Amino acid sequence: MELFNFGEDSLEDVPEEFIPLAERVRAQKVADVVGQEHITGEGEIIDRMLKNKSVFSMILWGPPGSGKTTLAKLIAKESGSKFYKLSAVSSGVKDLREVIFNAGIAARNGESAVLFIDEIHRYNKGQQDALLNSVEKGIIRLIGATTENPSFEVNSALLSRSKVLKLKPLSENALDKILDRALENDEIIRSKRVKITDEARKILLESSGGDARKMLNTLELAVEFSEDQQNAVISQPELKKALTDNRKKYDKSGDYHYDVISAFIKSLRGSDPDAAVYYLARMLDAGENPEFIARRLIIFASEDVGNASPNGIVMAQTCFNAVSVIGMPEARIILAQCTTYLASQPKSNASYMALNKAFETVEREGDNAEVPLHLRNAPTKMMKEFGFGKEYKYPHDFEGHFVAEDYLPEKIKNEQFYFPTEEGMEKQIKERLASKWKGRKRY
Repeated sequence: MELFNFGEDSLEDVPEEFIPLAERVRAQKVADVVGQEHITGEGEIIDRMLKNKSVFSMILWGPPGSGKTTLAKLIAKESGSKFYKLSAVSSGVKDLREVIFNAGIAARNGESAVLFIDEIHRYNKGQQDALLNSVEKGIIRLIGATTENPSFEVNSALLSRSKVLKLKPLSENALDKILDRALENDEIIRSKRVKITDEARKILLESSGGDARKMLNTLELAVEFSEDQQNAVISQPELKKALTDNRKKYDKSGDYHYDVISAFIKSLRGSDPDAAVYYLARMLDAGENPEFIARRLIIFASEDVGNASPNGIVMAQTCFNAVSVIGMPEARIILAQCTTYLASQPKSNASYMALNKAFETVEREGDNAEVPLHLRNAPTKMMKEFGFGKEYKYPHDFEGHFVAEDYLPEKIKNEQFYFPTEEGMEKQIKERLASKWKGRKRY
């Protein structure tokens, strides 16, 4: 457990050269936080909350390096609250109760307390339930940080008592501002007269994946690799070496979480079961939540396998159910079976692309594309008089249980969203649709 007293510098006893660059250049005010202006900017939710001097419990949901910890600390600082920090990876119910006890004492003395829980999605149900009473009574203001969708990972009772604020991956423009802040304001960087070439800067920004901490760690490492420590110039060679050395083993705390899960999904999509099961092993070896992996397999089965192998989503859902019941270490066997199965199946993203195309049409047309009258429900006499449901043709009354009919609104009746592929079962789907919709659809 960490208790930060913002009346003093909590790092004052640590030599500056031992403090990571990412820590040294953290924003000192909410107004200085870069890249999250949709929640921190003038008049936005965090700005209004601090001006009203009424901190509410919240879940900060966003990718690594987007500023969740920084925001939590600054909210506590600017609201004059005691700041407690727990990591869901290393703390238990005992630590939680100790914080709540101390916060209760503070509350009786008229002081507010903010409890920041990093990786709150790793708290089990019992630990999350232990928070409820103190959040309800206002003993603590909870700020949870998570890289995972809170709808899945945080129990509904706690979620209903918190506001979910979504942080965005940092844009290259935001990263560029943070990089300039480090180069211009950090005393150690300035003492070494660090300069970075335009080409190296571009690579650094692109390779950071919206993660400021990752960018600053890479910069710091590149400075160490510079031959001239008093006039360090970061060019491509130093940066490439730093990027190579900075690729640590999959880190379950989140820094490289997205790199490995991305490689896992792309290996599945690329039909390489060997690569997919390798990345699966890396995640499991690092202690990744097996249910997190199983959920990604369900999404993948629908998005990338789709109707080319409709059993894929059945397999993925069964895998998730089994993993939830069995638990580790045996759950890894189930994950391996599902991983190799999905990697080996024919692939199609046609249904996913159909939905995207349909959304574009909805966005363009809005409510202007009216539902045809013959498709509308007519539960009342008046609706029937207006022609609702009139001349609707019931497909089961026709040969082959099919009748050529207009189902799309008149304004977009010639649109096509679903383009089935020639892969696996989807080829049969395409052939059936082509035989039914002769001359009307491009199947």
